[in-house]
This record gives sequence, C-alpha cells and structure tokens, in this order.
Amino acid sequence: MLTTLIYRSHISENFPTDALKDMVFAANSKNGQADVTGILLFNGIHFFQLLEGPEESVFSIYRHICADPRHYNVVEIFCDFAPKRRFGNAGMELFDLREHEKEAVLQSVLDRGTTRYQLLYDDRALQFFRTFVEATEKENYFEIPPAESWAFVSDGNGVEMDNAAADITRECSFAFQPIVDPLAQKTVSLEALIRTPAGESALAFFNGRTGDEVYEADLSSKSVALAMAAALNVAGQTLSINLLPMTLVRIPDAVDFLLAEIKANGLIPEQIIVEFTENEVISRLEEFTNAVRQLKAAGIRVAIDHFGGGFAGLSLLAQFQPERIKINRELIRDVHKSGSRQAIVRAIIQCCASLEIRISAVGVEKPEEWMWLESAGVSHFQGHLFAAPAFQGIPAVCWPEMLSDI
Repeated sequence: MLTTLIYRSHISENFPTDALKDMVFAANSKNGQADVTGILLFNGIHFFQLLEGPEESVFSIYRHICADPRHYNVVEIFCDFAPKRRFGNAGMELFDLREHEKEAVLQSVLDRGTTRYQLLYDDRALQFFRTFVEATEKENYFEIPPAESWAFVSDGNGVEMDNAAADITRECSFAFQPIVDPLAQKTVSLEALIRTPAGESALAFFNGRTGDEVYEADLSSKSVALAMAAALNVAGQTLSINLLPMTLVRIPDAVDFLLAEIKANGLIPEQIIVEFTENEVISRLEEFTNAVRQLKAAGIRVAIDHFGGGFAGLSLLAQFQPERIKINRELIRDVHKSGSRQAIVRAIIQCCASLEIRISAVGVEKPEEWMWLESAGVSHFQGHLFAAPAFQGIPAVCWPEMLSDI
C-alpha cells in the first residue's frame, strides 16, 4: 500500500551543512533501492521531508532516520495512504531554502510533481510544505534537550498509613498520587485512586457490579478516600477524588453525602476537587449539570479527567465550566514525536486559556513528554516520571534537576 510520511527535525550542531549534498546522494541511492521517493527541504536549522513508497519500506527508512545522530527532535507530522505518488523521479531531492525565494521553492516543488493531475496546494500533504516554507508554524517548533539532560531526584518525603488502615479499608482502599509543578518543585494536589482492599485496580473493584450497584459503590467509596486522606494528614492539601458522571444523577442526595463525609473527616469543601471522567456517556446531561452546580455552590471544585479520550469532550466545557482539565494519556504518549498530538494539545491549551481553565497532563512517563508539554505551556503534571501511585500512602516525589555537564 502506497504510504506518505512527512517529518520535521532539527539539524545537530556537529553536522556541517556543507555535507548535505553527500548525505542526499547517499539517501537518494538507498531510497531508490527501496522504491521510496520524496522531497527534502532545509532552512538552515530544520529538515522537512516527504517520503512516499511501500508501507514497510517507508517505515523502515523512517526508523533509520529517527536514529540518525545528524539531527534530533524528529517529529512525525503526517502519515497517510495515497493512490498515486506525488513525486516519483528521485529517491530524495533537496531544496535548500537559504538559496531560493519562498515562492520559487513552492513552484519548484509543484513542478516536480509526477501525478497524472497537476499538483495543487489543496492537497493536504502539500499544504504542510507551504506551512514549512512560509514558516507560519515556526513558533510551535519546541526544541527540547535530550532526556539525559535531567536527573530525577526523590525528595524522600513519602508517607505510609499506620495500622488504622485495616479498619478503614474493609470494603475498598485507595492509592494516592501527587499532581506536581516540577519546575517550582511543588505538589499541587493529591489524587485518590480507588483500589480493592488487596490493592487491585479500579476495574477489579467494580467488576461484578451492575446497574445502580456501580454508582452506589462509587459514591460510598469516597467515604473511605476521605477517611484515608484524613489519616494521612492531608489537612492542608488539595485532594482530588473521582466520580462517575452518572453517580451524581443516579444516586439521590449524592452531593449531600459528599459534603457530610468531607465534614466528618475534618476537611473542608474548598480543598476538594471532584474529577469526572468523560469516558462514560452522560445520558441525563441537564440533571448532571444541576448536580455540578450544587457542588460548586458548596465550594467544591470540579475537573474533567481523561479529557480528549471519551464521549463528551468539548460539549462538557460548553455545558459547565470546570476549574481544571486533565489531558488524556493517549494524547500525552510520545507527544514530542507526534505532530498530530502536538496540534491537538496546543488547541486544548489555547481553548482552556481563553476559558481560564487550568490544565494538567496525566500519565507522563518520559522526560521528553514533560519537556515538550512544559514548553507548550502546561505546568502541572501527574505520572510515573515524578511519582507512581502509593497504595495506602503518599509517595515521595522525584523532582527534575538539570545536569550541569550536559
């Protein structure tokens, strides 16, 4: 199947630009043998290349490209399938933008087209060429250093529950994970993640429950979460608890129950954030919205968890204004290498900035993910890179420290 792939990268400092022609000559021969064709642009700092050919050949060459030390910050911008090659005369042809006018380069790229129909810039792949040549997206090229530039050092401040946990956690238990501002070295809040008494996942806790049993168990478990938080002495800390959206709709007086449990455990509504996942379909949106208003009226803040990975998405932002959203892990994974994820995350950031909604990124596991997101404007993070959830306790946090010899 004919595959089209476009990537962007940053030239390495130790790669002399006068070696470009030799690089292109070698790549042209290699690509030709693999039946891969394409166009390479270079602006003095960034490479931009379109590759076309059989799927396996394109991805094989791209894997070698990603491992090539002559460039870094390789970002896949576009990958799709096409009926015909756009460029078929060369394994790789170079256009050095430093030597030509923008419009001349664009016209030259069009003139190299080999499809049956004249290439026009309504072609989506070629729109990326125009964007790169005209440098309209250059401010979004976040150049991040290698992962090895940072060390992540534990603060050693973990907390474990004492033997009182046995009485609290008969029906369920919780693991706690911090949400942090890494550069400020500050814990923003703690999230209580439901577990079975033996420490198994939320899926195991809800397994076997049906209908309203799910929502009843969801709500009643929050009394355990709040009691454990009190036992862990989080009196001065913001605490996030999760609720299924329909729990507020299907269980009468759910808001009153939460308020009573908050008070009973010596906490106050203003330090509680209720997170709703958008993974569940909300079938009675008006009733749900009214319940959210009750929470807010009582001083409890609300957040949308796993934003971008469920059913409701932007409609929830329009229906009610959460104080925070947490971007779904699927959008975070390898965001530093994916142009599509970067575009979506930037759009979320811009939307939330207009609405004055704070953003957290969850599931952050790689230094490069954190660095790219920090560059994009996200400052609050949750993930194993900083601290894994601690069962019946609060984990120590690993804070980033820049290595001076990098």
